[in-house]
Order: sequence, then structure tokens, then C-alpha cells
Amino acid sequence: MPSRNHPVAVAEFRLASFLPFRLASVSEAVYRVFSQHYEESLNLSVPECRALTIIAEHGTLSPTAVGQQTAMDKVKVSRVTQSLVAKGLASQRQDPRDGRGRLLRLTRKGVAIHAKIVPLAMRLEAVLFADLSRTELIAFNRALTKITTRLETTSQLDPA
Repeated sequence: MPSRNHPVAVAEFRLASFLPFRLASVSEAVYRVFSQHYEESLNLSVPECRALTIIAEHGTLSPTAVGQQTAMDKVKVSRVTQSLVAKGLASQRQDPRDGRGRLLRLTRKGVAIHAKIVPLAMRLEAVLFADLSRTELIAFNRALTKITTRLETTSQLDPA
């Protein structure tokens, strides 16, 4: 029974059915699955695979652009790019347009690993979404696009 200080909505609130919580929970579960498979199959973390893939898509990319394209903060991008270079998967050179900047490019070994990431990611995605129809997948993608657009275009969400 709700008290005077807590409206009915608060008394009936269930975290498990709160959509932002569900999105976060599903995202974390998907991350764990991909993490396990990437680690076992490729000896790479999810952030390393993301960075490697985005560099492959663009050919040459700055660490800043890697962060922007993968939604990773500067510290994580720095660690990940250092790891990719140390593993011989990426090389870095000075950006000729910015004396302090660096540019990343995949090595031959990095290109070969990327060629393994893509089919593994596609297989995992297929298994993950196997129970959804094509129509549901299209609707789900549209919904995610709308949420992403809202978050990108709204500097501050105001619930009032």
C-alpha cells in the first residue's frame, strides 16, 4: 500500500520492467557473450575488436576518431590502441597535419585478424537475433536509431 509520501507510481515501480534498466542489462549480457567468444577465438577484448574494426573500415584513423566512432573514452582508446600496436595488429605514425596527433593503420596481421572478427561477429549476431522475424529486426533497428538520435540531439533530457 502506497504511503502519503510515495505516489502509486513509485509503489508500483519495478526495476526489472524499467526499459532503460532492461536495455543496460541486455547490453551487458551481449557484451559478455561477445567478450567470451572474442577472447577464446582471437585473444582480443571487445574494445580491441571494436577499435580494430573501425580502423579497418576507415583505413587510417586517429585515436580521437576511434573513440568517437566506438563510443569509448580517451583513456580506454589509449589503452586499446597501445594494445593493438603491442600485439602487432596496428601501427601508428605521426599525423602530418597535426604534429602532436597520431594515425593508426592495421598491419597485415591486423587485417588477417579483422577477417576473422567479421564472420565471428556475424555468426554471434545471427544466433542472438534468431528468434526475431525480419520485421521485428527492422522495427528494433528503427527504434534504436530513434533513441540514438534523441540522445545525440538532446544535450540534456528534461523529464519535467
